[in-house]
Amino acid sequence: MVSNIKVPIAKPIIGEEEIENVVEVLKSGMIAQGPRVAEFEQKFADWVGAKYGIAVNSGTAALHVALLSCGIGEGDEVITTPFTFIATGNSILYTGAKPVFADIDLKTYTMNPESIEALITEHTKAILPVQLYGQSANMDKINDIAEKHGLMVIEDAAQAHGATCNGRKVGSLGDMSCFSFYPTKNMTTSEGGIITTDDEELAENAKIFRAHGASVRYHHDEVGYNFRMTDISAAIGLAQLDKIDGFNDKRIKNAAYLNEGLKDVDGIITPYCAYDSKHVYHQYTIRVEGNRDDWVDIINECGVGTGIHYPIPLYNQPIYKSLGITGNCPRAELAANSVISLPVHPSLTKEDLDLVIEAVKMASEKLA
Repeated sequence: MVSNIKVPIAKPIIGEEEIENVVEVLKSGMIAQGPRVAEFEQKFADWVGAKYGIAVNSGTAALHVALLSCGIGEGDEVITTPFTFIATGNSILYTGAKPVFADIDLKTYTMNPESIEALITEHTKAILPVQLYGQSANMDKINDIAEKHGLMVIEDAAQAHGATCNGRKVGSLGDMSCFSFYPTKNMTTSEGGIITTDDEELAENAKIFRAHGASVRYHHDEVGYNFRMTDISAAIGLAQLDKIDGFNDKRIKNAAYLNEGLKDVDGIITPYCAYDSKHVYHQYTIRVEGNRDDWVDIINECGVGTGIHYPIPLYNQPIYKSLGITGNCPRAELAANSVISLPVHPSLTKEDLDLVIEAVKMASEKLA
């Protein structure tokens, strides 16, 4: 265990505005779901360009509720990517449906539209692309495929607050879109999530599922869940929402600085940004040649934190194997064995970024 990390892989930024908002809520006595949640829902939906926002208590809950709201259930299939955090696949399993795995584009690490149609069966009900590392998948092609086959599209936008595809923000590119506000994300509510949609019926469904299946108090239409956000979390989110564009601008600048510093380093591939998209760099992820663990060890020894997002394709997870869920995604497997995420968060100084660059160069030289 390396104890001399000087530049951490992530660092939440909480300022006086967040603290003042929370204190105000605490003094109000309304600390569960209330007016701050309603305000946050509308402001976040406006920010992404959607009509409705439905706040919940985690990104995982957002995915679960969105799938239920779209009518996904027992016997259905949902096409997604195996190169993601396990919550993406698990949210499908929660509904009784089966995740079916499409391979990725090795440049963007997002779902490759060319691998989708061969997976569609009479049981397929939705496509769930993941906007990984802060970059959108090719949503134009994915939506075209969905429209052709009569499928719903649910964005897993947990890592892509503010990213765009062809000038439109992630969160407005599917039938429903799901964000996470976990502390390491581009913005946070401490814990929390939100669903955005332009469809009033889907929005109403989501509100029912997040609140014990009730459309009105004590009248329960569905088997629902307690997935509500609190006004305390929403108070943090409102302050963060005022800052998110600045946070993203700093991430983009940091990524550009790293790209320049690492462009001639042997043995690595730096992140790719599609020409028609805005990448907001939730993660700055390189791909390396050779033994990844050796790269990580050297980079950590230089005082730089790292992350592996993600080392095991979902269909190779023990629980998925035990359920008989399989996949064949060679590009996802290649990425899972070779990616390393480096610090890119807004707190980094020029000295921090220089240390990251020098650490990667050191690893390249030692492993040449």
